[in-house]
Amino acid sequence: MKLHTFSLCLFACTACAFDVDDSLDRLDTALTISAFQDNLRARLSGTLDLEFYNFQKPAPALIDSKTDNLFNPRLTLFLDAQLGSQVYFFAQARVDRGFDPTDHGADIRLDEYALRITPWEDGRFTFQVGKFAPVVGNWVPRHLSWDNPFINAPLVYENVTAIQDKYAPASPLDFIYGPYYVQKYAFNPVIWGPSYATGVSASGRLGRFDYAVEMKNASLSSRPESWYVTENGFEDPTFSARAGFRPNEAWNFGVSASEGPYFRREAGPTLPPGRDIDDYREFVLGQDASFAWHHLQVWAEVYEARFQVPHVGDADTFAYYVEAKYKFTPQFFGALRWNQQLFGTISDGYGHNVHWSQDLGRIDIAAAYRFTPHAQLKLQYGFQHETTGPKNDNHLFAAQFTVRF
Repeated sequence: MKLHTFSLCLFACTACAFDVDDSLDRLDTALTISAFQDNLRARLSGTLDLEFYNFQKPAPALIDSKTDNLFNPRLTLFLDAQLGSQVYFFAQARVDRGFDPTDHGADIRLDEYALRITPWEDGRFTFQVGKFAPVVGNWVPRHLSWDNPFINAPLVYENVTAIQDKYAPASPLDFIYGPYYVQKYAFNPVIWGPSYATGVSASGRLGRFDYAVEMKNASLSSRPESWYVTENGFEDPTFSARAGFRPNEAWNFGVSASEGPYFRREAGPTLPPGRDIDDYREFVLGQDASFAWHHLQVWAEVYEARFQVPHVGDADTFAYYVEAKYKFTPQFFGALRWNQQLFGTISDGYGHNVHWSQDLGRIDIAAAYRFTPHAQLKLQYGFQHETTGPKNDNHLFAAQFTVRF
């Protein structure tokens, strides 16, 4: 009798899932339009993410929460429009509690919008203008919740360092120990997530090689409010580039570089006399590789970064991660990622060399199950360990349920 009841419940849940799936398929059709003999095509799509985080305080990475449990819902809408084969426009808007997971109130933002023109069909050259993700590395093209094997970003994209963009440190000791006394969001990582800054780019593919260059209004480390052209103009631009090589279908290699000032305008009065924002820059050099074979995918990125810091000098850091995803069945996959970030030493002004931020390592383990082409559940555990300084540990448990339409 119990087996019969369980079978009926399983059948009912499966039937319900397929019914919802059919409804989302019909919604997808309704949100797609075409005109002018199919020369103009537009599609509205989106994802609804329901995320839950449990962690040890203080909250790790860019999570901003006063408690050790955080519920973070997010609605993301995408608009894709194509005019012929040469003109493409896309936009991304979000309704959530902040660009990064927070316990704040609701927020509505237009994160991305760009116009892309491709004059030749072979893709040798593409011009893009707007507010969009950077060209560096290989994580950004798969950072959205449906494509990312994990719930969060690799360490280099979210680990808050001693760098701050709104205020110049008054001394080496202020730079080293400031993060212990000032709110975490006053400081910056090497790359702030997908970094949707505003600018222009040119990219293309020539045989097995591809290239991309861009000019943006803010550095890779800049905070989300700096990405808007109304907030931060092009007086002090950042230039970034990536060159890639695909020897075959399985492998993809790339080299990236970026350079530009990282201070915001309000930091100007705190700089040394006679100095300008343009005198202090962020330099980033990156290498990336990816591999795909049957059910296995592997990605890796390595970054070397240098910040020119007032009253301090050059602050160097080295960060990397390696992640692998294995698809056990068409619906179930697991992922493993090892991250590490190491910091150089600077003089504290009293004859001692000290690390300017804490070296740390983190391991992330995730598993995901796709119930249908429109619904996915993802679970993740992360353990982070500081290898210098106080040597604090942090455990992160996270869950994410995504509905795609």
